[in-house]
Parts: sequence; structure tokens; C-alpha cells
Amino acid sequence: MKEISFIKIKPSSQTFFYGLFIFLCIVPSLVYGGNEPADLTELDITDLLQVKIYSASKFEQKMSEAPSSVTIITASEIEKYGYRTLADILRSVRGLFVTYDRNYDYLGVRGFGRPGDYNTRILLLVDGVRQNDTIFDQAAIGTDFILDVDLIDRVEIIRGPSSSLYGTNAFFAVINVITRKGSNLQGLEVSGDIGRFETHKGRISYVNKFQQGIEMTLSGSYYESKGDERLYYREFDSPETNNGIAKDSDGDRFHSFFGKISYQDFTLEGAFVNRKKIIPTAPFETVFNDSRTFAIDERAFIDLKYEHSFADQLDVMARISYSKYDYDGDYVYDYAEGADEQPDIVILKDHAKAEWWRAEVQATKKLFEKHKLIFGAEYQDNFRQDQDTSDKEEVYLDSKEDSTNWGAYIQDEVPILSNLILNAGVRHDHYSTFGGTTNPRLALIYSPIEGTVFKILYGKAFRAPNAYEFYYNDGGIAQKSNPDLKPEKIQTYELILEQQLGNNLRGTINGFYSKIDDLINLELDPSDNLLVYRNVQAVETRGAELELEGMWSNGVRGRVSYSYQDSEDEQTGKALTNSPKHLAKLNIIVPLLPKTIFLGIEEQYTSRRETLAGKNADDFFLTNLTVFSQDLLKKLKVSASMYNLFNKHYSDPGSAEHVQDLIRQDGRSFRVKATYTF
Repeated sequence: MKEISFIKIKPSSQTFFYGLFIFLCIVPSLVYGGNEPADLTELDITDLLQVKIYSASKFEQKMSEAPSSVTIITASEIEKYGYRTLADILRSVRGLFVTYDRNYDYLGVRGFGRPGDYNTRILLLVDGVRQNDTIFDQAAIGTDFILDVDLIDRVEIIRGPSSSLYGTNAFFAVINVITRKGSNLQGLEVSGDIGRFETHKGRISYVNKFQQGIEMTLSGSYYESKGDERLYYREFDSPETNNGIAKDSDGDRFHSFFGKISYQDFTLEGAFVNRKKIIPTAPFETVFNDSRTFAIDERAFIDLKYEHSFADQLDVMARISYSKYDYDGDYVYDYAEGADEQPDIVILKDHAKAEWWRAEVQATKKLFEKHKLIFGAEYQDNFRQDQDTSDKEEVYLDSKEDSTNWGAYIQDEVPILSNLILNAGVRHDHYSTFGGTTNPRLALIYSPIEGTVFKILYGKAFRAPNAYEFYYNDGGIAQKSNPDLKPEKIQTYELILEQQLGNNLRGTINGFYSKIDDLINLELDPSDNLLVYRNVQAVETRGAELELEGMWSNGVRGRVSYSYQDSEDEQTGKALTNSPKHLAKLNIIVPLLPKTIFLGIEEQYTSRRETLAGKNADDFFLTNLTVFSQDLLKKLKVSASMYNLFNKHYSDPGSAEHVQDLIRQDGRSFRVKATYTF
């Protein structure tokens, strides 16, 4: 039996435990000791458990009946905690952690967060529309996310394998971002904010529901930040490389658009984002302290959906979408052969361009007053998957590929007893690149008494090799392609207890075990000393998560969680890199003035993580604080946020493209935001 180590409380780490004490002891006294009457428009835990979610089963169901562990983050929480990006939102969720390499944000789940993996093992949806691109399979969650977070109604996080419904990428989790409807808020809305590093952002939105039944949302956003103007990296600390200081090389900007119009059974929506990020870390052996090294990511989609409920308990959904992704990277190299030679600066151009269309049909039918049967099919045509790399003298890569895939699925929800539900589903996918794969999911959901739910879950999932892993090569310089890759596979077993504690508290305990086979790794081929992607690794991950969530009718709400996770290479028995064993999180919202001014407090603990060099990124605590007000002046919302309040110095592990083993993160920063509705 393996020995499990537990977190030790040390004086410098007491902030979280003080906060936990406040949550468990002080908050109830605020609720029951106040003179203000309860606001019955606010949800309590009983109401929350009745809220319908969609993403776990592709039809609406109660959270307590979902065949997975689910977290919902609402628009109200996004405002009151001052979240700026989807990465901020996900960082607050039990069992999730985020790594930032000053270009992209990477999401880790249950101890698995490979440095530089582009979030390929997470399926990201916006209103059910797949957002992972068809070159890198990237799920963009930072400033490159396709949607302004102000437009989010809620985020549904579905843990565990879900390939039985969604196919590839639904490996560790499915994240479905649900946008606001025209009925939520009507009128013209203008928002602006400023922050540290000369950061500013503006948004203008028009949202309305017309008498004819048409609902419309139109919104445009612009963001710009100069970033940290002096970033120090000791690996470059020499006079030839500006003594390790990257100056004015951290800029970030994007512009985005979102539109949605609904009429009766039809919804048409689309989104676009163009984001440019200057890269200060000199990845891929580029020239240090040169702001001409940057990456541009452009994403867009348009989706038409039809939904109708027939009288005989038959619901039908059909949708068709078109998506595109463009990547342009400029990388500055010095081709001079020796240190004594004059610099020979060359800009390497790296491009990827993808276009695809996707169609899906789905039917949900209630049979024999018991079975809720769902069946559907999807088809995707990746008609453009282009990659090219060149400089002023030579073309190193010119790959023009295409591929197709289809999937068919069926799921049945059967109430065996009045308090026992069986949820079973299976999906088969076929790819033109590697063939077929079949993935089932089973769940038993048992409620012995009111307010108590046990869930026993089993599921399989896969991740298809992407075009970058299949086809990328640089003409024999460093990396070659491997068209014989197979999909990665995972099996997960999970036990969950959800316990309601009165009307205001809910506790969750879940244990999980996952076995991953044929994990795709980049390794050196000794026959030619070229890097190549291969199915070479098997991984086991196990752990447990505990969470206590509280909600009261006067606006006080909060949650506290702890996650233990152990992920290791099955062959060597060593822990995976960038895999924290302990995560602890505390979130509290307290109304300072009922219904008007709120204080949002976050405390997040991440234990140490091993780096690629075999060293450790130290553990750290982060504290974020936001004061949010609404209706102090009619139709005006104002907030002020401090991030990393105590200016904690911490670093994230770098990936193989970096010279740096550790990449320093931002210290204390702030944001002030105002939103006005006409």
C-alpha cells in the first residue's frame, strides 16, 4: 500500500485556514443574526439542486441526477469575484489548476496538466458548439477565448470521461459555456475597465427580446495590455542578452465579436476573436528580448440550431456549424554560427490554417413512462488542415491535409426504482486517419433518503491524434511526422457522495481512479536524432475531492474545497511533471449592503509541482479580493479587484520549448470596472 503524504500547516500558509474558520463559523452568524429580511429571489442549496443542467447528458436534468460530478459557475459569481478570463473562472473550481507560460493558459484536471499540451484533453463548448480547433486541438481559455466573459450566463463543468456522448477531447472534462439570453437583460450596455500594466478593455452590447418573440444579442469587445515591462529570467542573465531582462515584450491584445438571434425553434449564433500575444520567454531558442516574436490566434464560428418538442414526448435537435482557426507566429532567430560573428537576424514564419464544418442530429424520447432515450449522430469534415513554416530563404514545412470523422451515440436513463437511476450510454467514432473507437459510460445514481445521493460511475474516453502530432515536420532539422499514431485511451472509476445539510449547505465527497494508455509523447528517435510523437506512455491517476458549498437567501454564499491527486507514470512509478498533489480553495461572497454592495474573497492553495528538469515549483497561496456594487446609481455596476493581494512570488513549470525551468508569474495587480445599461 502506497504511503499518502498530507499537507502540513506552516505559519506562512495560515491565510487559507483563517479563511476556512471564517466560512464555517462567522458566515452562519451573518445569515441568522442580521436584521435584514431574506431575499427570496436568491437561490438556496435546495433550489440549486433543482436547477436544470444540459451538458452531462445532452438533455436537461437535475444536478443530483447527472451521471457525473458537476460544478456550475454563474454570471453573478463572475461579477462578484472579478473574473477576467475563462482561465480565472476555472482556476476557482474544485480539482482544477491553471498554468501560464506568458503565451497561453493551460488547464490541469485531477493532477494531470502536461506542460504545453494546449488543453487537448478537455472539450470546450460554447452553447454546445465545439471550440477545440482541428490543428492543435487547443481549447483556448485565456485572452484567446472566443467569448467575452461578460456574456456568460453560466459555465457547466462536467468531470470525467464523456466520449460516450461527445467523442474526442472529452477525456478529463467537458466545459460548456452558456451565453446570456435576450430575456436576461434588455437594452444597450457599455462596459469599460482599467488595470495594472496599462491594461484597458471596452465592450458594447445590445441585448433585447422583442414582442414578436425574437431574442437578440450583439456584442463587441476590445482589450489591450502592455504587460510587465521588465521580466527577469536568470537563464539569460548576461550582457549579451540584456542581463536577463525582457523589456516591453509581454504585450497582449484582442478584439472580439459575438452575435445570437433566436426565433421560435431556431437559433443562429456566431463569434470571432483575434488575439496577438508578444512572447517574452524566448521559446524554441529564439532571440531573447526581441518583441518581434509573437503569436496571433484567430478563431470564428457560426452555428444554426433547430430544437422542437413534439406532443408525444419527443424532442428533436439538429444543428450545422462552420468554424475556422488561423495561427500566425513570428519567431526571431539569429543564424550567426559563432558568438564572435555579426548577428544574422531572421524571422521564421509559422502558420496554421484550419476550416471545418460539422452537422449533428439528436432525438430524445421518453418510452414506457420510464426510459429516457437519447440517440444522435455527428459528422465533421476538416476540409482544410494546413501547416507551413518558412523563412526568407527556405520552406521547411508545407503540409496540406484534410480528414473526416463521424460518430453515433445512444444513451438510456432508466429509473429502476423511485430512488435508483441507471444511466448507460455508448458511442462509436470513426476517423479517416486511424479507424474506429467505441466508448461506453455507466452510472448508478441512488438516493436512499431525501438530500443524499450516491453515484457510482464508470467511463471510457479517447483523444484522437491531432494534425500537428500527425503531420508536423521541419524538413529533417529537429522533428518528423508520424501518421501511424493511435488515439489515447482512458478508463475512469468514480464514487461520489452528495449530501444536503439543511437548506443552506451541501457537501460533496468523491474518489476517482483513472488508467491512461497509449499516451502521446514527444520523444527523440535514436535512429536519426529527430523528435517524433509516439504512443509510449501509460499513466495512473487517483485521488479524492471534498467540497462544502453554502448559499443563503440574503446573498451570502461560498464554497471551500480540498483535492488530493496522485498522478504517476506507470512504468517508472514517478510523479508526473506539473502535477500538484494538493489543491485547496476558499470562495466567499458577503453582502456589505444588502442587494447592493458585495465583498468577494478567494483563497487558493497549490502544492509544489515537479518541473521537467526534476526540480520543484514551490507551493503557494493566492488571495484575490473584489468589491462589487450594483444600483448605487440606477443601472450602474462598479467593481474594484485586487489579484494576488499579498504580492506572493511564485512560478509555474515551463514546457520543453522553454530554456526556463520555471516561469515567474505576476505579483499584485488590480482592476477597476464600470458597466452601465441604457
